[in-house]
Amino acid sequence: MDDDLDSALTAVGPRLRALRRDRQITLGDLAAATGISVSTLSRLESGSRRPNLELLLPLARAHGVTLDELVDAPPTGDPRIHLRPITRFGMTMVPLTRRAGGIQAYKLVISAGGLRGEPDPQTHEGYEWLYVLNGRLRLILGEQDLVLAPGEAAEFDTRVPHWFDAVDARPVEFLSLFGTQGERAHLRARPTTTTPGRA
Repeated sequence: MDDDLDSALTAVGPRLRALRRDRQITLGDLAAATGISVSTLSRLESGSRRPNLELLLPLARAHGVTLDELVDAPPTGDPRIHLRPITRFGMTMVPLTRRAGGIQAYKLVISAGGLRGEPDPQTHEGYEWLYVLNGRLRLILGEQDLVLAPGEAAEFDTRVPHWFDAVDARPVEFLSLFGTQGERAHLRARPTTTTPGRA
């Protein structure tokens, strides 16, 4: 076997174990999601079983990674991410992240004219952070009825009833960071330097 191929296949086991642990799922959970037995998964992770395409495809799908990422294929030189928009509930959502678990990023566009109908606030597990790029976004959050302009942001626990729409006849574009486990977006800033002699 080619040394590069042998080396790539040998590295798959530790990579599979790291992906599973990062996502905090058990071998049993992964077996249920992929249809691959726990013993086969365990042998793949330990390196005692060679991976093949029949095993790698469902594992890549379950972990939300590409086959290239799973086997650490060399970059092709094309950095583009091929995004697939999803349109539902009067909104177009463009996923900006490709991995499963953790915080997910989306660009959302609500069509001109506020086509979403009467407010119908919903709740679900998680935490969301919104940032308006263009247009004006109406956000109903619990008892609050807010309007966010370009450059404004909001963050909230999604267990609070919430709903959003365009304010007027113009479309609205905004970014959303969403964590299903209640992860909050943290902004990190460089600490300010203090002038000598000052506390």
